[in-house]
Amino acid sequence: MGLGCWGMSGSYGESDRNEALRTIDRALELGIVFFDTADVYGEGHNETLVGNALRGRRDRVLLATKFGRTFGAGGARGVNGRPEYVRAACDASLQRLGVETIDLYYQHRPDPNVPVEETIGAMAELKAAGKIRWLGLSEAGPEIVRRAAAVHPIAALESEYSLFSRDVEDNGVLATIRELGIVLVPYSPLGRGMLTGAVRSNGGFGAGDPRAHNPRFAGDNFARNLAVVDRLGALAGELGLTSAQLALAWLYARGDDIIPIPGTKRVRYLEENAAATTVRLSPATLARIDEIAPKGVAAGARSNDPITVGPR
Repeated sequence: MGLGCWGMSGSYGESDRNEALRTIDRALELGIVFFDTADVYGEGHNETLVGNALRGRRDRVLLATKFGRTFGAGGARGVNGRPEYVRAACDASLQRLGVETIDLYYQHRPDPNVPVEETIGAMAELKAAGKIRWLGLSEAGPEIVRRAAAVHPIAALESEYSLFSRDVEDNGVLATIRELGIVLVPYSPLGRGMLTGAVRSNGGFGAGDPRAHNPRFAGDNFARNLAVVDRLGALAGELGLTSAQLALAWLYARGDDIIPIPGTKRVRYLEENAAATTVRLSPATLARIDEIAPKGVAAGARSNDPITVGPR
């Protein structure tokens, strides 16, 4: 299991720096060594936080960060895969993280205006220069993955994958990366917190919380999704698990090449999530989960961000 660190920088509610640092320390104690961040998380704040927290322990961890998402005036979002941008973004991330090499460097989103071959070529140059160790993609479709891998081997693909978001099973992504030997790193493996059963209301999300505008947390969609979560929660209770542990254990049962990065900024949730790595679900239990939460069960699109859900 990896640790998604985005929430430590103000998304998904208020952040507490001291608790975030304790969470990172506890992750290392639990044997979690894979830490995920990005240059846009907190506009660089998250990379600085993670870098400071891991200083002096660099040889114990695998650091992953991303480039390619941009935020302009008024919150306008875009992507940038131009080679010169890749090089500049990498240097800035290295400085914020306080390291000489990034272990896993992702293109955060494909740039429709720049051939992926050019972007991957620039990333390969960064690897040759010793600035990164492995190349990754995020939210890329099968064609982009194949074109990228033809330029340079791709180590990992980060995409949304959970009981509520199973697109990769049907759109060719999972089959393609398995053919090419690429690991899948699911983000939002707990459905942005909904699959934990702890989110009981769709009101009160802060302005910086992406759930405030997420279709699955809106109106009737929220009530319908919560009903599914409650049924999953009842099953988890029968098994002596929490809802989050059941959802994560389901992901682990999908294959050894799947490494989820549930995000949290609190020690108690980290410990709860980490316990799921030892859970083995029986075929009968997996069948019950599929009955409760079949493909497509979630009401509403997984995001209203065209950069995430648009054709790739």
